[in-house]
Amino acid sequence: MFATVIHGERDVRLEEVPTPTLSTGGDAIVRVVAACVCGSDLWPYRGVTPIAHPRRIGHEFVGIVEAVGSDVEKIAVGDFVIAPFYDCDMTCVNCRNGVSTSCLHGGWWGADDRVGGFADGGQGEFVRVPHADGTLVATPEIPDDSLIPGLLTLADVMGTGHHAAISAGVTAGSTVVVVGDGAVGLCAVLAAKRLGASRVVAMSRNEDRQVVARAFGADDIVEERGQAGIDRIKAMFDGVGADCVLECVGTAESMDQAIRSTRPGGMVGYVGVPNGGSELPIRQLFGTNVGVNGGVAPVRSYIEELLPEVLSGAIDPGRVFDLTVPLSEVAEAYAAMDERRAIKVMLRP
Repeated sequence: MFATVIHGERDVRLEEVPTPTLSTGGDAIVRVVAACVCGSDLWPYRGVTPIAHPRRIGHEFVGIVEAVGSDVEKIAVGDFVIAPFYDCDMTCVNCRNGVSTSCLHGGWWGADDRVGGFADGGQGEFVRVPHADGTLVATPEIPDDSLIPGLLTLADVMGTGHHAAISAGVTAGSTVVVVGDGAVGLCAVLAAKRLGASRVVAMSRNEDRQVVARAFGADDIVEERGQAGIDRIKAMFDGVGADCVLECVGTAESMDQAIRSTRPGGMVGYVGVPNGGSELPIRQLFGTNVGVNGGVAPVRSYIEELLPEVLSGAIDPGRVFDLTVPLSEVAEAYAAMDERRAIKVMLRP
């Protein structure tokens, strides 16, 4: 079979790798129907996260179950399944507490899989899924192809945007600012509106992304950054800032923008993967009673809640995919994301 392997900075290749096989009794083999490139994949692609040796990459995929281990009870051959960006058993204490990303027995696609070697990456033809009963969520039936983009967002970006909104305490009537106009930030706009926010502001300088933000429910667009952006936000919200600010980038600048755009007593919900960010300004937070909450999004814990609305068309997060390429052109998918020629790229066999 073929799968994506990252060798170093701006060096991703589609290579022939061993086809996965069942090994634990609790696992499954999934034939990938669609995968994608994530903004966090760009950190190693750009050389920000060092690559010590070539490894599989990709952590978002949906597909058809081809085989299951003898201990698998909830997932069956032929099921169409959504795989979150990590594997988890959904039975350990952390999973039961709603933090499935901290599963005591789980792992990460492309990383040490705890049984020797490295786990499969999602950008390939087949993936072995450990803890199939916990990790995978099956749809009621094989979905129409038009639903594939929306279902694929449940593997990461829609659930991550939702986690930002939940972490910030967005509820009916909340005023919300979203920092970041990537797929996660755009899904955070959609999530905030879904939770009843009365006014949502998307911070974006990109016209194409502004169009999607508007479609997802953004009431206003702010293009300014730094102090100018903070001043603009405060002017829009009683001179003090928004109730909730969703930080969806992960840099020191984006976190500073988020904290200083939040009203006293408000909350920042952060899901941007930290890369080069500074420590939180505790004195500033103390003085304003601004809270900061969030982290790596436990998207597996949100799939059952969001899935019916994607299937019904009540929400359409799949609009974040504005480019689809065959898996054979995965290098172009990464380049398009890196150069911001695409919001998010879908890979199809």
